[in-house]
Amino acid sequence: MAQEAPRYSGIVVDAKTGDVLYSAAADELRYPASLTKMMTLYVVFEDLEAGRLKLDTPLRVSARAAAQPPSKLGLTPGSTISVRDAILALVTKSANDVALVIAENVGGSEARFADRMTRTARQIGMSKSTFKNPHGLPNAGQRTTARDMALLGRALHERFPNYFEFFKTRSFAFRGRTYGNHNRLLGAVPGVNGIKTGYIRASGFNLVTSVERDGRHIVAVVIGGTTGRSRDAQMVKLINEHMKKASTGRRTAPAIVSRSGPLAVAAMTETRPSAPLKVNAPLKAPIPGVKPEIEPRPVAVALANVVPPKEAPRSTPAPVAAVAVPVPAPAAPAPVAAIPVPAPQLPGETSTLTTGSIPNPRFAAAFDAVAETPVETVPAPETQVASIAPVAPLRGKVKAEDTTVTVATNNASEAAPGWQVQIGAAESETAAIGLLKKAREATGSALRRNDPHTEPVNSNGQTLFRARFVGFDDKNSALSACKTLKKAKFNCYAVYQ
Repeated sequence: MAQEAPRYSGIVVDAKTGDVLYSAAADELRYPASLTKMMTLYVVFEDLEAGRLKLDTPLRVSARAAAQPPSKLGLTPGSTISVRDAILALVTKSANDVALVIAENVGGSEARFADRMTRTARQIGMSKSTFKNPHGLPNAGQRTTARDMALLGRALHERFPNYFEFFKTRSFAFRGRTYGNHNRLLGAVPGVNGIKTGYIRASGFNLVTSVERDGRHIVAVVIGGTTGRSRDAQMVKLINEHMKKASTGRRTAPAIVSRSGPLAVAAMTETRPSAPLKVNAPLKAPIPGVKPEIEPRPVAVALANVVPPKEAPRSTPAPVAAVAVPVPAPAAPAPVAAIPVPAPQLPGETSTLTTGSIPNPRFAAAFDAVAETPVETVPAPETQVASIAPVAPLRGKVKAEDTTVTVATNNASEAAPGWQVQIGAAESETAAIGLLKKAREATGSALRRNDPHTEPVNSNGQTLFRARFVGFDDKNSALSACKTLKKAKFNCYAVYQ
């Protein structure tokens, strides 16, 4: 059977009016990958809103959940994780083990939770999306479209404005480790306030982004990037070209979810809707049948810069006991280079999808707009970095309307494992970038082929930002670079991560 490379599709929607400002193959079926976790979180937010969950509710980890392939937190069977930490793990680390923990505890089983995800998708107008799992790992039956994903992004923002704040989280500390957000546009492009990245070989590199700036609000989707860098570059291009077209007036789009009676859907159209839909009583989400109870255990809660909504006092519901069925962990997808990897065609499906491409604009040299800030280097503890696929870090200058923004290679987002050279850690990301700039300037051509990289890490209760060069072919090349750095009076050490 013939195979096709991941195909591009995209859309930009004015969240205030519902107008489509740009679309390319927006209704063609694609694999969502970890964009799936947006719907997983939508279901969690429904249960939080309805009082069926609380942020401190402990969720039990089954052996099957613990066995999921990376990206993951590395949870152990029989342990628990709070709902709050589970949300943050999905938003930042995109943890597959945590996604399955949620499914088993909230739905009773992965299959039942996936059925609820699909029902919920239909309720909010996602007519072409089908979910088979909560994390987005490869499944031929798990499909979506760029239009559906934009609708989901808008629904999350509209329906759960307080919980949507979780998507702004830059880093997440859990049991002594700090995990950076995979979304590298956060803090780099003005107005970006979420929401989710995704990657499997069949989908390519995906991203849904919400941007609020100058009284405008858009939700944009890119699916099928050949690399993380080209995906991010295309998203910035879409924001720059279409943000100025969005309305600065009042909201006129009908509500995506009607909370009274049967669910009414406001599908995105190319024309401006005439009148808004009224929003009344809270929606009660469909719930699977009776779930067995287990004794709840207290869980330490760590929330990074998120202010949760006020909750009505009530007793904490007991979490679901997930049946521990040991299964071998599926093989992690093979690494992807800049060359697209073919996507399998669904069994029995005759595809009419067209191949698209993503512009890959050339970026200027990284960090050249950063002030040279003096910084004292301090060693930082190692953190776990695991991901599904390798991505070249985004770097350089990105023009965001009239504002020039330096995009740093912050976080260990979707980075390929390999040898890295750390030259220090700083109290701010700007200082870490400045240190990397100085090191590159002081070593001539020695580090020109290696990308500068910053990453938040928790050290004795303080957040520091590591300054590293990544992308070394082997240990010897990393040690050679470190030797050059030491001659230039920089502290350094090589590490495999």
